[in-house]
Amino acid sequence: MTEEITKTEIAAEVPAQTTEPVADLAAKIKSSKKKRSKAKVTKGKLYINSTYNNTIISATDLAGNVLVWSSAGRTGFKGSKKSTPYAGQRTMEDVLGKLRERGLTEVDVFIKGIGSGRESAVRALQGSGLNVLSIKDQTPIPHGGVRPKKPRRV
Repeated sequence: MTEEITKTEIAAEVPAQTTEPVADLAAKIKSSKKKRSKAKVTKGKLYINSTYNNTIISATDLAGNVLVWSSAGRTGFKGSKKSTPYAGQRTMEDVLGKLRERGLTEVDVFIKGIGSGRESAVRALQGSGLNVLSIKDQTPIPHGGVRPKKPRRV
């Protein structure tokens, strides 16, 4: 019932491969790939997350898709220098440089955290020429506190 197919029969059915040089094949592969163009966005959101150890800045479009991001560590700071105000300023400058390519002109700013880089990041943003529509602090604030200890029994 089942037919057995030998390797020679399969080889006879498959057409012979082309014998083009490898360099020609590599050129065809590279040329077929298109470079992705970056979408131009005019209005977006800027998120500044400043902790005791780092400052992370993300820029998104209005739908929430991240366009560019940077952190103090990515900017080149290591160790305790990541938590300095200067690192926050340089991180914001790095993000703004990338945003200029995207054509962003208006931003809503959302700040979260209590690190030392948040103020200097906002100051660098103010001096950049971007139109800041609003600045909102989203730092989580505890309410109600922790559960109290149970009373001691003597």
